[in-house]
Amino acid sequence: MIIPAQVTMLPLFLMLKWMGFINTYMAIIIPGLANIFGIFLIRQYCISIPDSLIEAARIDGANGFLIYRKIILPLLTPVLATLAIFTFLGTWNDFLWPLIVMTDDTMYTLPVALANLMLEHTKDPELMMAGSVLTIMPVIIVFLALQKYYMKGLMLGSVKE
Repeated sequence: MIIPAQVTMLPLFLMLKWMGFINTYMAIIIPGLANIFGIFLIRQYCISIPDSLIEAARIDGANGFLIYRKIILPLLTPVLATLAIFTFLGTWNDFLWPLIVMTDDTMYTLPVALANLMLEHTKDPELMMAGSVLTIMPVIIVFLALQKYYMKGLMLGSVKE
């Protein structure tokens, strides 16, 4: 988390070039799948889950997979929704990385395409505002879709320690 993302861009670009992912959507998707912020966020949330829940499930005869699926995963729903929103926002608003790995202008993401549109149509503010609204709409939709998981996590009961 201390190392800036710009420092890792060249090795990541070379690795994705070696794998043949340059100018594909996989070059944008793969680096965003597992970031260190998400690992630390989920780890810290998992530490706060009481051990007595797991012990009670073991006493009831549940195996490890059943404990994970029936107890841990429902408790992780709020943090997973939070991480999904953060990851989506970070990937959606990313400008520099898609500009580096996408060489074909038909493959550009919306922020990069909007910047190119701004260069071509500097005297057309209505077109720029329409492009900005189209860029923001998926973010609003994802947030509204995942908002219910926050409330579900707040209302979920657990064991007092």
